[in-house]
Amino acid sequence: MKCTSSLVLFAFILTITSCSPKEQINSLSKKEVDEGWSLLFDGTATSLDSMWKTFNAGPVTGWKVQDGILYNSGVGSDHGGDIVTKKEFTNFELSLEWKVDSQSNSGIFYHVQEGLTDAIYESGPEYQLIDGKGWPTEIHKDQYSGANYAMNAPVDAEVKPVGEWNTARILVNGPHVEHWLNGKKVVEYELWSPEWLKLKNESKWADAPHYGMSKSGHIGLQDHGGQTMFRNIKIREI
Repeated sequence: MKCTSSLVLFAFILTITSCSPKEQINSLSKKEVDEGWSLLFDGTATSLDSMWKTFNAGPVTGWKVQDGILYNSGVGSDHGGDIVTKKEFTNFELSLEWKVDSQSNSGIFYHVQEGLTDAIYESGPEYQLIDGKGWPTEIHKDQYSGANYAMNAPVDAEVKPVGEWNTARILVNGPHVEHWLNGKKVVEYELWSPEWLKLKNESKWADAPHYGMSKSGHIGLQDHGGQTMFRNIKIREI
């Protein structure tokens, strides 16, 4: 009798476990809604089409939505086209989850302006995403995940192994910008300050006059090298 009771209890536990709800993604808590957060992607192809477009072009191509996750093309540099929000933002807090496949890299852009340049990275500053440990060639300190690409190297960044989700957060409030990675602030800078201008003039952006100069613009996601996945893309204007 005691053995039978134990078996029944074990079967009940297995049933409860198997019926546990799936992880909720691409959703907002009541607290987030009250704080003014909104989704830039709700996990459907419909929201991708309605809220995003190809940089300097029309509808999104090359990207796909599967099981609530947004995938870039994954077939090579710039094949599917970088995408931007249809709406422009000035001051905001952006949060999203991302992961890259082995030897892949991508980026998150802000204050992107269309029609000024053929390359998205010559318009808006970039929060870098990369497989830093598996990248086949040497990369500079300001090219690791969390960096302000080619400008500010991340400090004490802790990136999860390839295949695991990371959380990126970008805070833009006037000239003040912060990059957060997995709950830790890794980069901080002041746009258009003497220090920022000096960095720009000594970097690859010296010959990119539009880089970082706009005070508002689109949010962008890069389809650059290899496979990158995004989910829980949300923003709060401030």
